[in-house]
Amino acid sequence: MKRILVMFCAVAVVMNANAQEVSATYDPDVDGDNNIGVTDLLALLSLFSENDLDDDGIWDSQDDCVGAYDECGVCNGPGPQILGIDTIIVYYDSLYAEAIDEWWVFEVDSDTLLTYLCENPGCMDPTADNYDPYAIEEDNSCFWTEGSPVCDFQNTYTFDGYTYELIAIGDQCWFAENLRTEHYANGDAIPGELSNSEWWNADDTNLGAQAVYNNDASNLADYGRLYNWYAVDDARSLCPSGWHVPTDVEYTELTDFLGGSAGTQMKSSPSDNPAWDGTNTSGFSAVAGGCRSSDGGFYDGGSVGCFWSSSPNGTNAWFRELSSGDSGVYRSGIYNLRVGGSVRCVRDE
Repeated sequence: MKRILVMFCAVAVVMNANAQEVSATYDPDVDGDNNIGVTDLLALLSLFSENDLDDDGIWDSQDDCVGAYDECGVCNGPGPQILGIDTIIVYYDSLYAEAIDEWWVFEVDSDTLLTYLCENPGCMDPTADNYDPYAIEEDNSCFWTEGSPVCDFQNTYTFDGYTYELIAIGDQCWFAENLRTEHYANGDAIPGELSNSEWWNADDTNLGAQAVYNNDASNLADYGRLYNWYAVDDARSLCPSGWHVPTDVEYTELTDFLGGSAGTQMKSSPSDNPAWDGTNTSGFSAVAGGCRSSDGGFYDGGSVGCFWSSSPNGTNAWFRELSSGDSGVYRSGIYNLRVGGSVRCVRDE
């Protein structure tokens, strides 16, 4: 189709040649074969700032690749660059022991044949719906229609009247949404709708507390609830049976699995709802739900996501923050126990 378009475009250019200066001695039969063909038309196009440098019959301005695709499908690429094992050959010999009427078989040599492979990221888990048998690099894109085996083949989990999306990341199964429960797992209510002074004073009695950002119920659907650490640490549990608030070590396991750009991979993307500035390739779907300070004020909604761990650190506790414009995940052990942060649940191992 492109070759045909080139010929029609060339004719169109010729028809409008009065807009350009063309030498009166110009010979349209450039290749001298006594026919005006594609080569001649492309040569004519060069007079109008068009070229076909790779001589494939497609003018360069319309060519997907000016040159050639390598074996990996990269235009003018270097070809396969990853060294991999193609075949392992083991050589055996045998010897017959007549006295005992047995053959002895033994290895005498081995050889490994290597080959260069193309970068091919994809899902490498054979149980996944999108398993790619030719992938040589895991890209964390695996999905299961009925849920990952890490999540016991479940996509959702219902707790305290709300159904949460689940996501498998490495060997961990996470709630893919911030917790929004108003009750501990045993059904006891978690105090909420506290004034600033009441929030501050909750520390005096180690009282668990929860809030919606800015005490505005319209923020619940997007950001879930914020909990002080006394609620996180309560023996009645914020998470349902079989689940728990992740430890500091489990958050580190998550970010180590995702690598250096963990924050970008964890944050919601501009196409998600609510949107943020990440890629959400992990499926964690972190949102900028902000925090509640120890004195009861709310801050950083829309730019920071604050996530409690269940691990104490002296008189404080370990915390994770994700911020707009930052590809990393900030780990801190100095957060005051009064601070209100988001909570995720992770499945018990």
